Amino acid sequence: MTALQTDTSPAASPEREGPFQTVVELRSYRLRPGQRDTLIALFDRAFVESQEACGMSVLGQFRDLDRPDEFVWLRGFADMETRRAGLAAFYGGPVWSAHRDAANATMIDSDDVLLLKPAGDGAGFDLAGVERPAPGGGEASPAVFAVCVFPLALHRADAFPAYFSQSLMPAFAEAGAPAGARFVTEESPNTFPRLPVREGERVFVWIARFDDAKAHAAFTARLAETAGWREALESGFGGHTAGPAMRYRLSPTMRSLLR
Repeated sequence: MTALQTDTSPAASPEREGPFQTVVELRSYRLRPGQRDTLIALFDRAFVESQEACGMSVLGQFRDLDRPDEFVWLRGFADMETRRAGLAAFYGGPVWSAHRDAANATMIDSDDVLLLKPAGDGAGFDLAGVERPAPGGGEASPAVFAVCVFPLALHRADAFPAYFSQSLMPAFAEAGAPAGARFVTEESPNTFPRLPVREGERVFVWIARFDDAKAHAAFTARLAETAGWREALESGFGGHTAGPAMRYRLSPTMRSLLR
């Protein structure tokens, strides 16, 4: 989180200072072949500041390195009510009206959306001192963001964050991973049903930044040889999960805040 300056005015409360992470959408779009760079160029030019002007935070935009027609991005909110108000303002506003046909023309499916919240205090992204490059400025980041989505058994979902901290994170750390950010399903009703989210499931999401693809590959190789990880796989993650974990490698776009 960004550092907050001391101020007694209501506008300086942590809930109103961005980047917001109390509620986070992890959005994965399946695009028409060859259209990803078209959408990214439009998004980075037109959909960053315009959304943030409506009271939400564009946390990151990414190319999926293993799925050439997937675009993944993260959007944050102060709470569910400001999510409703912000989405209503943006999708009912002039910028989306002007560009929605061009954006929608690149997409096959935009409904793969996880509604999340931090898994505990300090579990969100560390964005202190991070600045987004201006339009047309900056350099491409070589970083790779590893994302691991654990589908949870509903009757064991509440216990998984502790299991992750006690059993999986030591294996990740031994293999060279940072602590990363940890999120769980936000179970509040969708306050903006015009945009569907995945419902009826619980997940745990771990997102960690590596300096480059080589560093991430080294981590993956070491993890496969780590006893704690092998034991977790053999045990079905202690019986907490409802299926195999989904793993992604993401490359930030030029204007991604997470970079």
